[in-house]
Amino acid sequence: MESKAQESPLNPNVFTLDSPHPVYAMAFSSSAAAASSPRLALGSFLEEYGNRVELVGFDDDALAFRPEPALSFDHPYPPTKLMFHPHTIPLLASASDSLRLWHVGPDATDLRSLLDSSKSSGYCAPLTSFDWNDLEPRRIGTCSIDTTCTIWDVDRGAIETQLIAHDKEVYDIAWGEAGVFASVSADGSVRIFDLRDKEHSTIIYESPRPDTPLLRLAWNKIDRCYMAVTMMDSNRVVVLDIRSPTAPVAELQKHRASVNAIAWAPQAARHICSAGDDGQALIWELPAAAAVSGSSTAATTAVAPEGIDPVLVYPAGSEINQLQWSAAHPDWIGIAFANKVQLLRV
Repeated sequence: MESKAQESPLNPNVFTLDSPHPVYAMAFSSSAAAASSPRLALGSFLEEYGNRVELVGFDDDALAFRPEPALSFDHPYPPTKLMFHPHTIPLLASASDSLRLWHVGPDATDLRSLLDSSKSSGYCAPLTSFDWNDLEPRRIGTCSIDTTCTIWDVDRGAIETQLIAHDKEVYDIAWGEAGVFASVSADGSVRIFDLRDKEHSTIIYESPRPDTPLLRLAWNKIDRCYMAVTMMDSNRVVVLDIRSPTAPVAELQKHRASVNAIAWAPQAARHICSAGDDGQALIWELPAAAAVSGSSTAATTAVAPEGIDPVLVYPAGSEINQLQWSAAHPDWIGIAFANKVQLLRV
């Protein structure tokens, strides 16, 4: 990897890393080792078995990326998602054909666990995404093209439960509470599951266009009444209040092409970032009415005919595939496009 130490001539708060391969999966570390500066895990996107996960740091003093080749490792198939342990334990999770846990040591990264729910059948349905429960970090929820969501107890290396969650492929999953998660699917629905009642789920939103897949889901960690979803071939980000699921509280529609990634601000309930095929990363501030009240009045106030304008627009110049907002360093946002990764200081 090549690190560009120079700041962008157009924006002094943007720093670029060139990778030898296309980058898709990306995660910020939340470990104590990254307390002084951001660390990222970056997954390659090569249409072959052999792929790679690179770990890189960012030196705030030198204003340059710092590759960590000793901690980087080979990965089977392109990882669909990477995520560090939500607290201070030096673990990294990855998903592709299976869920893997990696121990990130000071000198090397070693495989700790290979969690495969399909050992008995001999077939591994690809995992499309997963989420690590920040309130109950022994739990990771995965989702798959085989219509299931699987809840793993990673401390025991065992399945806690597996649910047929949707009628079609499940594309994303997010935890809202210690025992409550939501998922989105090719069937066009958002469903909420409570592990205390595994036989039932609640559909809180369905795509207005029949059978249009919902692709991405983000649950607000500051105000857990709110989540955001995106749908296939749509320039909109739909913001939902789970207390009033009949209509979105906001639809953010200033992108000029399909939205590929969304992330809530880690320390502000009303801010969310989106990125898409128009090469733009947009930061939005939801109206106070939408973010404070779940009443029908709030929803009417939020969805104004002229829509909501973003408070910040960053043009990357190419289709953005991935977006992450650092919880450990909330003034940093990472985006990935083609073979480049950029850190934006906001």
